Amino acid sequence: MPALPDPHALAVLALTVVALFLFTRESIPLETSSLAVLVLLTVGFEWFPYHDGSQVVHAVDFFSGFGHEALVAVCGLMIVGHGLVRTGALEPFGRVLARMWSYSPRLSLLVTLLLAGLLSAFVNNTPIVVLLLPILVSVSLRAGTSASGILMPMGLSTLVGGMATTIGTSTNLLVVGVAADLGLRRFDMFDFYLPAVIAGSLGILYLWLIAPRILPEREAAMTDTSPRIFTAQLNIPDGSFAVGRPLAELRKKTGDAMRVQRVQRGAGMLLPLPDILIQAGDILYVDDTPVQLKEFEQVLGAALYSGEVAVDEEHPLEAKDQQLAEIVVVQGSPLVNQTLNRSRFTDRYQLATLALHKAGTTVRTLRENIGDIRLRVGDILLVQGAREQLAGIKREGDLLVLDATADLPFTDKAPVALLIMGLVIASAATGLLPIAVSAVAGALLMLLTGGLAWRDIGNSLSTSVIMIVVVSLALGFALTRTGATEYLADLYLALTSGLSPALVLSGLILLMALLTNIISNNAAAVIGTPVAISIANGLGLPAEAFVLAVLFGANMSYATPMAYKTNLLVMNAGGYTFGDFVRVGLPLTAIMWLTLSWLLPRLYGF
Repeated sequence: MPALPDPHALAVLALTVVALFLFTRESIPLETSSLAVLVLLTVGFEWFPYHDGSQVVHAVDFFSGFGHEALVAVCGLMIVGHGLVRTGALEPFGRVLARMWSYSPRLSLLVTLLLAGLLSAFVNNTPIVVLLLPILVSVSLRAGTSASGILMPMGLSTLVGGMATTIGTSTNLLVVGVAADLGLRRFDMFDFYLPAVIAGSLGILYLWLIAPRILPEREAAMTDTSPRIFTAQLNIPDGSFAVGRPLAELRKKTGDAMRVQRVQRGAGMLLPLPDILIQAGDILYVDDTPVQLKEFEQVLGAALYSGEVAVDEEHPLEAKDQQLAEIVVVQGSPLVNQTLNRSRFTDRYQLATLALHKAGTTVRTLRENIGDIRLRVGDILLVQGAREQLAGIKREGDLLVLDATADLPFTDKAPVALLIMGLVIASAATGLLPIAVSAVAGALLMLLTGGLAWRDIGNSLSTSVIMIVVVSLALGFALTRTGATEYLADLYLALTSGLSPALVLSGLILLMALLTNIISNNAAAVIGTPVAISIANGLGLPAEAFVLAVLFGANMSYATPMAYKTNLLVMNAGGYTFGDFVRVGLPLTAIMWLTLSWLLPRLYGF
């Protein structure tokens, strides 16, 4: 076994373990964990300087990740990708797929998987999933079948396709950038497409032919979760508990559940102030569910009316021109890390929220004060609103609406946005511009052509992605400069002593695949890349093969819903369980792992 490294390296290793543990805690926001680790790292090196030969590692060196070209490229591509969503530039693909599903569902599924994988090789997979989710939910509803057999294969196909190019995922950009920082030749955009396409083709075949057969039929998370909201009138007669009492006391009598919109007294309307005294003959206008409204009627001794008609079995409540829909909280949504109350959701979108399905299995209803619950990517809101209002929200593209229609946002800026993305990709692929430069230039063109406004830029950038990239780069830098990566490489070589180089590489792929399903894939990739280079140097083999082992392994986020944000979106939209991802994701991981373990040694001659 290798000798233990110096105290600084041991401290960085310990902090790395703490960081990886924090990244798995759902109760702690990822950006908070990242910032805490970054502060500990910088304060520690400021108080206890590390001398690397004649050089000193300064605390401010760990902030260099904020200006790293990989992060700049990630942010630029997030902005340009958001422009595709906002303008509806991918809408033609969605239209074609929606028409195909009516002719041949089996063939359409294959085309969907191939198209999703191909697009994800050049565009962040979140916009692809956002585009396809409502389409696939819609065709399932029209066919009267469950969407659970197609949503997960679609989501996983975008992860498979993202491995094919340097810009397919943020993980790829980080691995390529870190490897270049450590002296390796920079990978060009299509340098590793061959093993990715071969392994990916087998993965797509599995997702097409086998995955739908082993997935159990699931109901969508929000099916019949909550009744509609209705606007009704509570007429206050003589002898009612409410007569002569302030409105605040009436609300207290109903357990603070009653929300009065306005008070009618005679021919006039009064503001529903807490201290207003209710009189006989007043009419309280209240929005709530039928069960709640009947409770208010009984508790207050009032009479429940809908318009001019008393509510009874023959005259039920009515909500004309109202629709139920599900809104998914996606990355870039103004609802991420906000509460409904803080974001003024009801006032801003004129929608009533009936229930909230948290990422996982928890369903919270109207009675549980859902307005104060912080929303995360993957959460689903069951909302009610006017048909025109929901149609307008879908056209604007701020929120992902799942319902029985396939309306997609489309603007006259869509062709320009598609052209801009094409120019970004082409200039990087031909070597005309580095991807960091072309992505930032693409973001500027999106602004200049009106595809995006400055307010959209903030929505397109993910704070959690930025922070996890920065702290991962900082940890990778610390591990490398203190010699900790050399120690980890020696430890890995000692544990795999006696195995062939091909098996050593295969073990590295499997290790990264396990880590990426537990912790952040970006953190696993950035920390694993310098270790992989050290392992290759120790074996005297091409470092590129081991770097690709890290890259491919860190992209295998198939087996758990929390491994990647699109997994959470698909999980809730399809009503999947944790076990469903394990059932489908583990075989897919095995297929990709075994194929790449066979391919990479042969491609690199060992």
